[in-house]
This record gives sequence, C-alpha cells and structure tokens, in this order.
Amino acid sequence: MIDNTHGSTPKKPRKIINKSKTKVPMREQAPKDRVLNFEEVPLGYTEVEAHQEALRCIDCRTKPCMSGCPVGIDIPAFLGLVSQKDFVGALKKIKEKNFLPAICGRVCPQEDQCEMVCTLNKPERGREPGGIGRVERFLGDYAMKHNLSITPKVASPTGKTVAIIGSGPSGLTAASDLAQKGHNVTVFEALHKPGGVLFYGIPEFRMPKKILMREIEGLKDMGVKFIMNYPIGKAEPLDSIRERFDAVFVGTGAGLPWFLGIPGENLNGVYSANEFLTRVNLMGGYKFPNEADTPIKRIKRIAVIGAGNTAMDSARTAKRLRPEVVYLVYRRSRLEMPARVEEIHHAEQEGIEFNLLHSPIEIVDDGKGAVAAIRCQEMKLGVPDESGRRRPEPIEGKVRDFAVDTVVVAIGQGPNPLLSADCPELKRNEKRGTIEINAEAQTSFDNVFAGGDIVTGGATVILAMGQGRVAADAMHRYLTTGTAVQTKPEPESVCPNLL
Repeated sequence: MIDNTHGSTPKKPRKIINKSKTKVPMREQAPKDRVLNFEEVPLGYTEVEAHQEALRCIDCRTKPCMSGCPVGIDIPAFLGLVSQKDFVGALKKIKEKNFLPAICGRVCPQEDQCEMVCTLNKPERGREPGGIGRVERFLGDYAMKHNLSITPKVASPTGKTVAIIGSGPSGLTAASDLAQKGHNVTVFEALHKPGGVLFYGIPEFRMPKKILMREIEGLKDMGVKFIMNYPIGKAEPLDSIRERFDAVFVGTGAGLPWFLGIPGENLNGVYSANEFLTRVNLMGGYKFPNEADTPIKRIKRIAVIGAGNTAMDSARTAKRLRPEVVYLVYRRSRLEMPARVEEIHHAEQEGIEFNLLHSPIEIVDDGKGAVAAIRCQEMKLGVPDESGRRRPEPIEGKVRDFAVDTVVVAIGQGPNPLLSADCPELKRNEKRGTIEINAEAQTSFDNVFAGGDIVTGGATVILAMGQGRVAADAMHRYLTTGTAVQTKPEPESVCPNLL
C-alpha cells in the first residue's frame, strides 16, 4: 500500500548533490525497432534514475527555472522531494500548478523554457541543465503505475455555471482551475474524444493516449462534465451558450490548416498535417483495415513539407506506415528548423531523408488526378527577415523533382474559424483571425473569455495551459465580484490542498 499522505515540501535540507555535468540518460527504443510500431520511443526514468537526476539540482537562491515555467511550477521544491524519494509529495507539489505532469513531461519544450535558464546550464563548460522534464514525466508515470489519484480538493459550490468550448490544453486547464474554485463546469468538444491537439495531433509514440485519458478522468473526478460531438457554432450558437452559462471560455485552438498556394494541392494524395495526423491518431488509420475503418492512402513514397514539430510528427508517423521513403522538404537550413532538437534527432535516427533548402513550387499530376511528384526550387540563404532567420532565395535554374505519391503539408495552422464565423460580433484580429482579448483574457463579450491557440495562433502546450490558467483566474473574479479586473494579488496556489 502506498502512503498517500506525505507532505508537499522537503522534510530537510538536501545534503547530497549529484555533481555530474550531464543529465542521467533516458533509455529509448532502438530506431530499427521503433519504426515498426507506434509504441512510445523514450522509455522514461526508473525510480533510481529519477532520484539521481533530482540530486543534480543545487536548489539555487534565484530559482530561474520557476520564471521559465509558463504555469509557475515550484521546480526546486518537487526536485527536492524526489531527491528524498518522496515521490507522492513531489506529485502533490507539481499538481498545485499543473495537473498534467505526464503530458507536459513529454511534450513541453523544456529546453526553451525552464531548462534553458537553469543555473546548471553552461554548455560552454560541458554542463547540461537539470532534467526537469524527465523527472516531471517520471512522476506522472509513477502515479499511473501505482494507481494514485492525487486530486485537488474542490471548494464549496458557488452555484455559478461555466462552459468550456474545446478540450485542448487551455480548455482542460481552465476547467480544472474553475472546478477547484467550486464552479459547475461543462466542457464541449467537437470531436468524439477529449484532449484536442493532445489527442489528434500528437502521435502515440510521443504520448500514449491512455495517459491523456487518465488525466482527463481526474477532471471528471472533480465534477467536470464532458459533452462530445458538439461543435459550438454548428450544434449550438455561441449566443445560446452565453445565455445558458454564467461565463464561457473559448479554447478551440488552431485547427485551420495552411497550404502552400501552389499548383496541384487539390490532387488525390495531398493531406494537411491536421488531416493526416487526425486520421492516424484519433481515428486509428494505421490499423486500417483490420481494426479501424478510417483509411490512410497506401503510401509508397511521401514528402512532408515543413520543419516544425508537426512536420516531424507527420514524417515519423508516415515512417511507421512503412513506405519506401519519407522525404522532409524545408526551404531553409537545419539551423533555422523550428522543431525541438530531440524530435529532429529522432527523425534522423529513424531514416527520414532531410532535403533542406528546397521550396515546393508544384505538385505534379500523374494524369489521373493523383500525385506523381513534388517539384522544388533549390534555395540559398540571404539576409535575415522579420523573424530573424535568414531569408531563403531561389537559385536560378535549379529545380528538382521528388517522385512521391503522397504529400503532407505541415507549414502551420490558423485559428479554428467555426465559432467566430457563427458569431461575427466576437472581435477578432483582422489579419490573423485570432480572437482578441484584454489583459484579463476577456473578449469583446463581458462573459466570454479565451486562451490558447485561438488567441496566439499555433503555440506550445504549456503556453496554452498558462493562458487557460490566467483566464480561469479572471473568470473566477468575474463570477464572484462582477468584474474580471484584479484588485488584489492572487493566492500563491490555485489548488493548495490536495487529497
């Protein structure tokens, strides 16, 4: 029996420090094995490995890692508890600010956030930052392995009702925080499974769906209700939701794919990354026809256009469908690739063929309305553009064809237009189509708030969660005082009392 009553702060100062300059390595599937399955690639830490990595934290005075975390997790505190092997206490500490540690430990770009500013991070001296994400993931997995239900206490009912539109990371965070504050929360999801991009956009080999579903069960235990297959804007207008609920949070994400605007994009065999990943991840297309009804075109040769995390997910997913070749086509160089270093590394290990400094100019018809090839202009890098990256420029006379039968366009996506098209009075950014909010995450409607990719455009899971938290705090003020404006400091923790 596991003791679930430990405290959530270190019992005594740590006296032992692991002085290793590098992170404790994480075991993973060999590339030759993992390209044949959809099982998770990194295998996670053992208790011994997590303990050793936690001992690398020096518990520095300034704690820069906390300022680098969009949801403000007390990182030194949970690492201190792991260093004492108080794994339950560490879980409680994390869940004061983040109820999705198993997810964030897998998909958050820690290398650009908490780990980037870690005091240990001195690459010029061969020193790596603390493995914060790896230990966070361990704790989430520890809870699942030992069937621990560490659920925040819920305040007494306020009698106020809240609608959350969209069950992605911002919506789930807002739902969790508002439920803890005693409000009656209902989540509306357009698809048949909850999780938004966490479910349809992230492959099984990066984040197993059973982990997401377990975290969502924790929300249900807190009293949050989920209504599936219910797209607001079609099943019911936003105006009706506004009348039925005291406050509304819009977290519908960035579900509108961008395309290249080149000839041939309407040919059979061309997918947006959204469609491709949804068919495989949400609808089980990789199991067609034996276990799933949703097909993926039989692929022999495929090109994925782009170099972000979604492009890497698409290319690595395609590889597991066992084609002859998977090309990754990107108009800049490796230095400018926006994907996480870990994902680029894994893609290379798995045999994805990188074709850098190539810009697609046409998808070639086979004469029967299907893809025969993708034609690319070879590029060179010029002066930096407004993004700070060197601008790609065509090399005159240099054009190359890649023989493929499938093309996946993974160059980004914009805000989901369904809800805002139904309600034109909801103020949006004219150029980007995103919903405009004020400092309190409030939209042009007093009782409607918004956050996540529908506000920022495509961003990270943890940033969307941070926006969901900001909105939840403002919504609580609105529901209890009549105004979303903060008049006094917020409590240090949104859920200080854990069962």
